[in-house]
Amino acid sequence: MYSRTKNEDATETANLLTTILVRYPEVSTINYYPQKNTLRLNFIFTEELSEQQVNWITNFIQTGIEVFGILEKNKTNIVKVNSEIIAGLTLIQLERDLPTLVQGEIGLIIKGLRQSGLPNIIIDNPDDFYEDDLRFQEEMIESMLENVKTTTESKPLFAFREEGRVLVFNK
Repeated sequence: MYSRTKNEDATETANLLTTILVRYPEVSTINYYPQKNTLRLNFIFTEELSEQQVNWITNFIQTGIEVFGILEKNKTNIVKVNSEIIAGLTLIQLERDLPTLVQGEIGLIIKGLRQSGLPNIIIDNPDDFYEDDLRFQEEMIESMLENVKTTTESKPLFAFREEGRVLVFNK
């Protein structure tokens, strides 16, 4: 049986965060918390959302994840949705436990946020990908999620975009 090294685990986790940011330009930043075994996806909206709009997003995300879990026969353990207003922008944070997170769930949330009709979600210069490229990236995310679920990486990681590049740091 092959056993990965800590460096390989860190690389696999960093690759996962990078691939999610590339595939889903709506995700502004991602945090990985190994102590809690969670990922936090952050979305930024270009204006202050009302309490009603934030409640709608929170309910949409939580219900979407719950229904997706029922359909996939996958019970989620941690689903936290928080919001924060910063300098006229709204930050929505979704924290999910890594062991039950699947790529399809991320795709569902993103598609729903895109089609919600809410004020603009910030999208960082989405590249034009062909449908085959998008499917390949989704398959890569699913594969990497499975690998990271067995990781022994112990350092929290933070990934974000800057000027068309994805940067990953340990916190």
